Amino acid sequence: MTDRITDSVLYRHLWGTDEARAVLGEEGRLRGWLEVITALARVQAEAGLIPARAASLIAEHARPGRIDLAYAAEQTRQSSHSMLGLIRALQAVLPDEARDYVYAGATVQDITDTWTALALRRIGAMVWRDLRRIEERLLELAAEHRDTAMAGRTHGQPGSPVTFGWKAASWADEIRRHLDRLRDGAPRWLVGQLGGGTGSLVFYGEQGLAVRASFCAALGLADPGISWLTARDRGAEFAQLLALICGTLARIGGEVYELQRPEIGELREAAPDGSVGSITMPHKQNPEASEHLDTLARLARSSAAVMSEAVVQQHERDGRGWKAEWVAWPETCLLTTAALQIAASLTAGLTVDAGAMRRNLARHGGYPVSERALALLTPRLGARQAQERLHQVLGAARAEGVTAEQALIRSVLFDPREAAGLTAEPDTGCCARMTDLVLARARAARAAEPAEWP
Repeated sequence: MTDRITDSVLYRHLWGTDEARAVLGEEGRLRGWLEVITALARVQAEAGLIPARAASLIAEHARPGRIDLAYAAEQTRQSSHSMLGLIRALQAVLPDEARDYVYAGATVQDITDTWTALALRRIGAMVWRDLRRIEERLLELAAEHRDTAMAGRTHGQPGSPVTFGWKAASWADEIRRHLDRLRDGAPRWLVGQLGGGTGSLVFYGEQGLAVRASFCAALGLADPGISWLTARDRGAEFAQLLALICGTLARIGGEVYELQRPEIGELREAAPDGSVGSITMPHKQNPEASEHLDTLARLARSSAAVMSEAVVQQHERDGRGWKAEWVAWPETCLLTTAALQIAASLTAGLTVDAGAMRRNLARHGGYPVSERALALLTPRLGARQAQERLHQVLGAARAEGVTAEQALIRSVLFDPREAAGLTAEPDTGCCARMTDLVLARARAARAAEPAEWP
């Protein structure tokens, strides 16, 4: 059994995906560290720093299945060193001729930071894929409901009408900005780390820069140009992007949560087969997916904040903030992959009730027309006087239960024909045209970009 609810067999699906855990979990992390150690040995052999035979043996034996994790854990505790337990466990399965060459000229951060870049590449690819999947669905909703009028709401109250397509386009446009950030950040984030004790590469002498370049290239990473042992902005930036993504998904989830209230009933998330809304109140179907997106966003922001704290480091090595990353960075990644999976399912199964949207607009007696009425009255009376007159007229009439059309006629501010024209159909302004702009921009971007990241 696990001590952490996020790893619980019962609940782990709520806090991460199996795909992400395969990268960030114990076996994935071990496999990644051994991959980095193997690449380092190979490059060192090519530079004549260790025997080629030793590098070959390290590559042969540096496999997760050959490492005694219990022994590695015991040696980690005994040595009080973050990497020495693994090194000793690897040495234990190596022939004598290779043992002394494992991890030569490297420090813990050379291995762990480089693995983090490799893991980031795989997690980033998942994020890219799922964001594009969600964007595609949102664009479909935007196109389908381009002209579906609904109440626009400010401060939780009905205001001027908008269209649901415009709302979905707003979500899609925000997702597109995250895709842009992900694309633009790849060259900054996908870099290796090799510096030795203080980052000076002194172990490698004159070959230092060449060895580092070869090491990074062997793993498909860029050369950083300068060691970044205490420059932790890369991981923090990626984590902040993930927190922003979770925030966007929570915004979408929040709208679905609110608009599927029975008294509104404009949206409804799909209920998976076998799901139970409430044990004690069988009539209920709880908004589990949209609600959980908010929970995940809160936790992602918390972990991303720890990553930002880790940017503050001292001198050339500082374990305090860096080791905090070991917990915060994978956690942010896991939470985000869970949020993306839930959001993809939520948007794919979303039901839009255009009839409820029309009925809710009609329920308000036509009063959401006030902004358009103000625009027509302003040239006649001036902005301030027009606002004051309409506020008085519409406020009093609404309290009496009079419709907006009747109120406008009674006020003598508009003739009957004008009042009827204003209230006949919802005026959604430029919502449809803005939706078209988002659709065109997103489709052009999707056509020009690769399906895979980076």
